[in-house]
Amino acid sequence: MAGPVQEELSVLAAIFCRPHEWEVLSRSETDGTVFRIHTKAEGFMDADIPLELVFHLPVNYPSCLPGISINSEQLTRAQCVTVKEKLLEQAESLLSEPMVHELVLWIQQNLRHILSQPETGSGSEKCTFSTSTTMDDGLWITLLHLDHMRAKTKYVKTVEKWASDLRLTGRLMFMGVLDSSENLQSRCGLKWKEMQREND
Repeated sequence: MAGPVQEELSVLAAIFCRPHEWEVLSRSETDGTVFRIHTKAEGFMDADIPLELVFHLPVNYPSCLPGISINSEQLTRAQCVTVKEKLLEQAESLLSEPMVHELVLWIQQNLRHILSQPETGSGSEKCTFSTSTTMDDGLWITLLHLDHMRAKTKYVKTVEKWASDLRLTGRLMFMGVLDSSENLQSRCGLKWKEMQREND
C-alpha cells in the first residue's frame, strides 16, 4: 500500500478513535482499502443525524475518486443518493490529495443544506442499503427473488421505482413464462444433474 494512503489511514484512525467509530473492512494490494466511519451531522432543527460512511480507496487513489456509500436510518433512499452525489462532486475538487477527512468534515457542515433541497424531500423508505461507486467499477449483478407475489403489477411498479431511484438497469423475469427464468432454471438444473452424474 502506498505511503500517503497508509499515512491517511493512520490519521483517520487517530481522529475517529471512539468505539465503533472507525473500522477497516478490507485491505488488498490489488483492490485497495475499504473502511467505515460512523459520524453525525446536523440535520433539520439542529438534530444530529447518524451517518455510516463507507469509503473504498482504489490502488490509484488519490488520483481517482474514492467509492462512497452512505447509510442512515433517518434518511430516505433518495436523500442518501443525493448526499452521495454531493460528496462525489466535492471529491472531484480534491483530486490528487488525501480527501477523506475533508469529505467527512464537509458533510458534517453541509448535510442540512443538502437535505433542504426540494428533490430530496420525496420518498419515505429508510436508507438501509449500501451502494458503492468508483470510476473503475465493473459490472454488478444482483438477483432479487420474490416469493408469493400476490399483486404482480404493484411489485413491478415498486421494483421499477427502486431501479429508477438507484439508477439501475436490468430485466424482470417471471416464473411460468415461456423462455423466462423457469425454463432457464430447468435447463441449468438439468445440466447440473448431468455434470453430477459425470463426476460420480
